[in-house]
Amino acid sequence: MSSILNLAPQNVWKHFHELTQVPRPSGHLEKIQNFLVDYGKKIGVESFKDEAGNVIYKKPAYPGMEDRKTVILQAHMDMVPQKNKDKVHDFEKDPIEPVVDGEWVHANGTTLGADDGMGVAAIMAVMEDKNLKHGPLEALITADEETGMYGAFALKPGTVEGDILLNLDSETEGELYIGCAGGVDINASLEYKEVPVEKEKAALKVSLKGGRGGHSGMEINQGRANANKLMARFLNQAAAESEVCLVSWEGGNMRNSIPREAESVITLDKAQVDNVKKIAENCAKTFNEEFKETETEITLTVEAVETPAVGVPQEISDNLIDAILACPNGVLRYIPTIPDTVETSSNMAIVDIKDGKASVKFLTRSSRDSMKNYMAQSIAATFRMAGMKVEMSGAYSGWEPDMKSPILGAMTKAYKTQFGEEAKVKVVHAGLECGIIGAVVPGLDMISFGPTLESPHTPNERCLIATVDRFYDFLVATLENTPLK
Repeated sequence: MSSILNLAPQNVWKHFHELTQVPRPSGHLEKIQNFLVDYGKKIGVESFKDEAGNVIYKKPAYPGMEDRKTVILQAHMDMVPQKNKDKVHDFEKDPIEPVVDGEWVHANGTTLGADDGMGVAAIMAVMEDKNLKHGPLEALITADEETGMYGAFALKPGTVEGDILLNLDSETEGELYIGCAGGVDINASLEYKEVPVEKEKAALKVSLKGGRGGHSGMEINQGRANANKLMARFLNQAAAESEVCLVSWEGGNMRNSIPREAESVITLDKAQVDNVKKIAENCAKTFNEEFKETETEITLTVEAVETPAVGVPQEISDNLIDAILACPNGVLRYIPTIPDTVETSSNMAIVDIKDGKASVKFLTRSSRDSMKNYMAQSIAATFRMAGMKVEMSGAYSGWEPDMKSPILGAMTKAYKTQFGEEAKVKVVHAGLECGIIGAVVPGLDMISFGPTLESPHTPNERCLIATVDRFYDFLVATLENTPLK
């Protein structure tokens, strides 16, 4: 760990290391909330947790800068809990193990939590620095951003009252984000009565592994494989040629992560076992050919298991496989005026079929509400035809870009002065909390930026060391030059 602590800027990496030692998976935040509140009190700033579980800091202006606009520094405290299959790790109890690997920092077999631990660490560094020149400061560290932005949605008016919001949750240094997509969660569900499986039937466990996965907002446009969709392709062919029937299917575990692995158990006539194994071999070859530019090797293995007593009724099994195969997934459309930016997408994130219950969960995103609704209704229609109940929740609108934003003008000018190059101004397809917070604190001038991360929401998540220094230096310069009220 000493190598982490020696990285520059030390005041940021020190706090990031502290955060890796406190478990903080989404939905289990009591430890990190207590840690953050106690930290604020220890360094002498106003510090409290609100009813939504957000942690708020308030720090008065540096002497002589009381006439500057109030800046809200914003990040989220939770992290996505993803690990490699062979990694033994309890995200509710065990610390993350960061590893310095050349120019990058990653974790040992798990997500690193730089999304958004780097934002939180930068806030902690700013709050404790008594020599940093700045106007009035507030910090809003939100709860459960990764699972539904619940902390932002439950923020009450008056909790923070700044003029400028600096969201520290972007993932490419040198890019300033001024807008983001909105989203909606979709859940298709079905309860069914399991039926006895004939004793003379064979049973096979099918395991699909090797996908890179990724952030369903940042990396949905990179052509990566969705493990659930590939499993559906295999099962559809196996059902057509060998009349297989589902017993169970599990793939993915987070709405905002492209699923990397999927596993199913199927039953079939013993005479069809060799044919299904051949189908699996052919599918694996096809998948690897299709995704050779974007994936590591995809494996599709089939092994015999004990025949279960009960399984999914044949008609329901066929309908579930067909619906999962048919439903929209991935990028639907790019923004016509910004052709390299995704406008509308969906991520078929979680499939869970077992014990008489079937559930398929999506996160649909779009920067245009009408297209978000269109994609959501397309998914809903697909599963309703399969007899499933479809519910939508957690909908939020996107953050509309404002090219005339005063803080954007100030920061683009400052970036050119500081680094001798132009910052890139962009709209991001991932969901940020800015639009939600902006609805609670009207009139906020907002911008999002951060250091460079790769493959967040996967065990391959890593942070480019050199960009943390540039990110923090730029944050400090921005605070030192906060506009007058």
